[in-house]
Amino acid sequence: MAVVTGASRGAGRGIAQALAQHGATVYVTGRSQKTSDSPYGGTIAETATLVDRAGGTGIPMAVDHGDDTAVKDLFDTVRAAHGRLDILVNNAANLVGTTSPGGFWEKPLETADLLTVGLRSHYVAGYYAAPLLIENGRGLIVNTGHYGAVSYHHGAAYGAQKAGADKMAADMAKELRPHNVAAVSIWMGGLDTERARAYLASLPQEARQTTTRESPQFTGRVIAALYDSDDLMALSGRALIGAELGAYLAVSDIDGTTPRTMRYRLGGPPEPHPSLT
Repeated sequence: MAVVTGASRGAGRGIAQALAQHGATVYVTGRSQKTSDSPYGGTIAETATLVDRAGGTGIPMAVDHGDDTAVKDLFDTVRAAHGRLDILVNNAANLVGTTSPGGFWEKPLETADLLTVGLRSHYVAGYYAAPLLIENGRGLIVNTGHYGAVSYHHGAAYGAQKAGADKMAADMAKELRPHNVAAVSIWMGGLDTERARAYLASLPQEARQTTTRESPQFTGRVIAALYDSDDLMALSGRALIGAELGAYLAVSDIDGTTPRTMRYRLGGPPEPHPSLT
């Protein structure tokens, strides 16, 4: 039983699909109910259908993660229907203006909304999910992270959101540890998503990356393996590079490849790299 926020498209959609391959029931949340709701397409219903096709049960729920009451209603629904929760993936984020050119003062002021839906929203979802995870006796909260926590990527709001998500996971983990519930931040690499393709297409040819990008499903595969791992609680509280954690847990991407860490180019979490060996 899992909840994946921000799953209309992109990383959230891929994570939901990957969890479904383990037969999970996945609540798919987001605001997009019509393809036209986003320039990148995608809806929660489409993702729920993909979850069904992957072997799980997809349940779409339209949730504005800037509305605390709507988030509470989501977890009340999970409790009433299932009485339990295994995994919460905090992926919802308001990315308005993050890729706009210029300094932070030149981007739309709405770029700061990423600190509401993208950071505060992680806290609120965790707040309402924690009792269900604790009652379950075992659980996992994942904040989707990025190298932008320690290196420049899309500006001040993006970096603050990613660094904050790492610290939030660490502190939640400390308080949840007595209840056998883990919390981590998993750093994703460059993803092959609708938004990424559109952004790369907007760049001059010489500025476009030609390296292989991670599939959106890879992080979901890593999350499923981590939840099943005997090392779940040992790794709780950490910011973990998905590529490194995947290698440690023997997880490959959907094409059979092993994504490469970008630690040595973009930086890494403060924990020593050998901690995963």
